[in-house]
Amino acid sequence: MSESGSPDGGVALRGGPDADAVAGESFEAVVVGAGPGGATAAAVLADHGVETLVLERGVEAGSKNVSGGLLYAEESAPYTIDDVFPGFREAATERPVTEYYLHNVAGDRVKTFDITDLHEHDTEWSDAVLRRRMDSWLAERVHERTRETGGGLLTDVHVDGLLREDGEIVGVTCEELDPVRAEVVIAADGVNSGLARDAGLMDHEEPEEWFQGVKAVVDVPDVDDRFGVGADEGVAHLFSGDLFEGVRGGGFLYTNDESVSVGTVFHLDSLVAEAAEPHELLDALLTHPLLADWLGDDYREREYAAKLVPDSKKVALREPHRGRLLVVGDAAGQMQAQGPIIKGMNHAVTAGALAAEAFARARSRHRPEEAGSLYAAKLRDEGVMEKLRPRAYDLVSAVGEREDAERLTDRLLESSVGRAGVRLLGDGLERLYSSPRLASLVPDTRTPYVTLPTVIAEELGERVVATGRVEPPSLEERIGALTYDTDVGNPHIEVLDESWAASGAAVAACPVSALDFGGGCYREERVTRNGREERVVSLDTQPCVECGTCAIVADTEWTHPRGGKGVEFREG
Repeated sequence: MSESGSPDGGVALRGGPDADAVAGESFEAVVVGAGPGGATAAAVLADHGVETLVLERGVEAGSKNVSGGLLYAEESAPYTIDDVFPGFREAATERPVTEYYLHNVAGDRVKTFDITDLHEHDTEWSDAVLRRRMDSWLAERVHERTRETGGGLLTDVHVDGLLREDGEIVGVTCEELDPVRAEVVIAADGVNSGLARDAGLMDHEEPEEWFQGVKAVVDVPDVDDRFGVGADEGVAHLFSGDLFEGVRGGGFLYTNDESVSVGTVFHLDSLVAEAAEPHELLDALLTHPLLADWLGDDYREREYAAKLVPDSKKVALREPHRGRLLVVGDAAGQMQAQGPIIKGMNHAVTAGALAAEAFARARSRHRPEEAGSLYAAKLRDEGVMEKLRPRAYDLVSAVGEREDAERLTDRLLESSVGRAGVRLLGDGLERLYSSPRLASLVPDTRTPYVTLPTVIAEELGERVVATGRVEPPSLEERIGALTYDTDVGNPHIEVLDESWAASGAAVAACPVSALDFGGGCYREERVTRNGREERVVSLDTQPCVECGTCAIVADTEWTHPRGGKGVEFREG
């Protein structure tokens, strides 16, 4: 593994506050996390003249962040990221998505639908992004704007809790600094938000409330030629069907400037139930013959990464605030996954801006304590909550996600009658897939992810004649290519119950572990105690990619490593 050193304590961007100057000080606002949600919140706060400090735990903004890679700007949104940061698309994104396809797969048979119309519904633009490049560019802009009001951005700082006085939230505590006081705290600290948990807001700890995404950034220097696009064009491809061992979810491929992002996203409960290995499911996509010409003979991965993703339909916080704490982005469960469209970063941007706007308004009325309720009202009034937690989905899921309904639907689809219906609909299915209304009602069952696309491919698909030529790296090679600054003596994971029954799911579900691999984060061991052999789970935190999966599927105590420590993503 390559090593990256980082100093103890915070590192300010040029011209900003240093750690000694910040420690123990008070600011009007503290924003935790410098991803798109936190960056937008900080910029809008600064534009309202609010003294704002931004605290980021990575060595650089983006070094801890991973996403599939598409950032949307919705026509109906009150804020888009280029509204807040002029020149953003030209400087910080990869390619615009101008074509969008869904591939239904059954073995080597594939039926492809063009669902560009669905992708373009309510879309002003959509660009592929890589988080390290994007977030570090945003951080520079944020620092410039916040320092004008007496604040700035400080990296290498892990905010580990809320500062309270007489039971009221008055700031944050940090491992590297003395407590920092603030009139408002905006938590944009990601899917494993320590602040949301500290406030009692994040209680979604069941596997069915989460997705897990695994991703490889692959070097493709001739994107234009391989994908038949122009310099200012890009393509998004989605994959579903039988190539993922029956796990509910699918795959994606997005074109960047000189690379592609290829990954898989699965319902975590299905991943655990099937004891599927995330890296093997990714390899199943990479080696499918449909991707052979796109990935070519010279396959080289730039980076392997993973993250946990909240299912907003189930967990998006309707009241994402507690006292002086306002929560935005993944920390508030604001990740929309409905049908083949996945949107998260754009909602974090909107939420960050609305949270900042709410505090600025409450402050102008000399009632900053009202910022949280104003923020929640803005999310409702602007239609954000209806996108994240559509009421129609609640009604459909109550019936459509029952096991007996799922079994009946699958049997019907796989019967001669169901197959005849698929053949009869033919290309009319493309229009159904392109319906925004239907996309918002897709149930979280095997039917839309596995059964239906498999039947579609078997009945309507064509055989792919190319030969898959990709040889993916081993899990050991992928881990070894990542950059870590190991936090010796400060493990961020503790296994509370090492028994296989309590924590064994982590061995398979962890994206850097495997049942047959002894060098990952989690691994199986057999020990003899009192004359009896037991199957237990052992842990090595060094190769952890900090996705947080194990905190959901195993009996562990999980937190973020100290500021600047742990994994550092170069692409994200």
